[in-house]
Amino acid sequence: MQNRVDLAQLASQVMQEKGLQAEFSKDALQQLSQINNPAPLSPKYVDLRSLVWCSIDNDDSRDLDQLTYAEKGTDGKTTLWVAIADVDALVSKNSPIDIHAQINTTSVYTPAKIFTMLPEKLSTNLTSLNENEDRVSMVVKIQINQTGDIESSSIFQAVVRNYAKLTYDVIGGWLAGKSNVPDKVKQVPGLENTLKTQHEAAQILKQKRHQAGSLTLQSSEAEVKISSNNQIVIRLSPHNFAHQLIEEFMIASNRAMAQHFSEAKIASLRRVVRIPKYWDQIVEVAKSYGEDLPAQPDSKALNAFLMKRQKKDPESFPDLSLTVIKLLGRGEYVVENDTDHPVGHFALALSDYTHSTAPNRRFPDLISQRQYKAFLLGEQAPYSLEALYSLAAHCTQQEDAATKVERQLNKSAAAVLLSSQIGTIFDGIITGVGAKGTWVRIFQPAVEGKIIRGFETLNIGDRVSVQLKNVDITKGFIDFVVQKH
Repeated sequence: MQNRVDLAQLASQVMQEKGLQAEFSKDALQQLSQINNPAPLSPKYVDLRSLVWCSIDNDDSRDLDQLTYAEKGTDGKTTLWVAIADVDALVSKNSPIDIHAQINTTSVYTPAKIFTMLPEKLSTNLTSLNENEDRVSMVVKIQINQTGDIESSSIFQAVVRNYAKLTYDVIGGWLAGKSNVPDKVKQVPGLENTLKTQHEAAQILKQKRHQAGSLTLQSSEAEVKISSNNQIVIRLSPHNFAHQLIEEFMIASNRAMAQHFSEAKIASLRRVVRIPKYWDQIVEVAKSYGEDLPAQPDSKALNAFLMKRQKKDPESFPDLSLTVIKLLGRGEYVVENDTDHPVGHFALALSDYTHSTAPNRRFPDLISQRQYKAFLLGEQAPYSLEALYSLAAHCTQQEDAATKVERQLNKSAAAVLLSSQIGTIFDGIITGVGAKGTWVRIFQPAVEGKIIRGFETLNIGDRVSVQLKNVDITKGFIDFVVQKH
């Protein structure tokens, strides 16, 4: 189990155990062989190729779901544009490829193998908004004022062109003033200007959200990858200005889409995080830092506590964030139509929120796209209310399964990395204490494991020295014992 091949095989096996398909069916592959060109550029699409669109994503991302653009008006208001890949234009409902996507509902990313929701020929090529390619898309156009209020929005079909494929690391460093204008940005006239406008708009939107009680969270879950020379690499990925830019534009788009569904009285899937069941435990966590939270769930009070901790102790803040994220509970999909009272998204402090910006890798986004396209074209909704209820439950279940696969395989890869270091002593921080065990994240490499001895008096946030006792690569178990001082 020391190599990439074994981890890839293990990933396929765990996928199947969790009720996900590791391979595409013969019918899906047969359908794929007939799709050899991107969707045609029909006259019904607005031509927006003159706008200086770009994508910002991870260094190794190839499935480009969205492009962004922004311009500032003379009145001080800013217009944001988000182009979303029109996957539905090539993948028709209930076709074999769509059936596979509907079973898995999401792409699953493991260190040795990525299980894409759509075949890579589509998701990284024909339905991806690739650099220097003309593509059909759904565009969300949003106007915000100087304080971040959304004043108007529209959604329509358009042809777009990605003028630069950019990365979070490069753009984040530049926006933070740590590096010069990247060469790729310099090469495209107008791109530097629009990126600065996008950054400014994103920061205004972010501030507006946090004033409303949206939570300041920064997860400490590490990225686990296998490098080109077959080495396992584990790193904590910084959350920089470029991440924030994309995050804010996607949240604004998903809010706009949800509002348009409501106005048009179209039943749709919403992404919700309910009012936390474990609020009393969040109150206890705050108390361990000497802070009091109200007895009833209050996102503004929780955010004030989080921001205070981030300022006071930025090093351990990602671990506090991860603890709070776990206690908030998982997100889920629900159906809303015009008669429903919105459940809302507690962590984002939003009452209307859907998923619509990543149809190459999330099935709920493809459902949203089809529902809204049908409305635009004056056609009957492709999914009945009954079908949506069933799909909402299924998408929640499969997303949870995918998360479990990813976490287990990340831990299996970490176990491979640590397997030669049994007996080694590491410094770490306690990230979880509960009925299922006490968890520690060691600092170097950034790996989480279970404490099997010496955990009795430990609390979240405590710094400890631990000795690596055992690893089980297949199960992804990493066991530590506390070192007595």
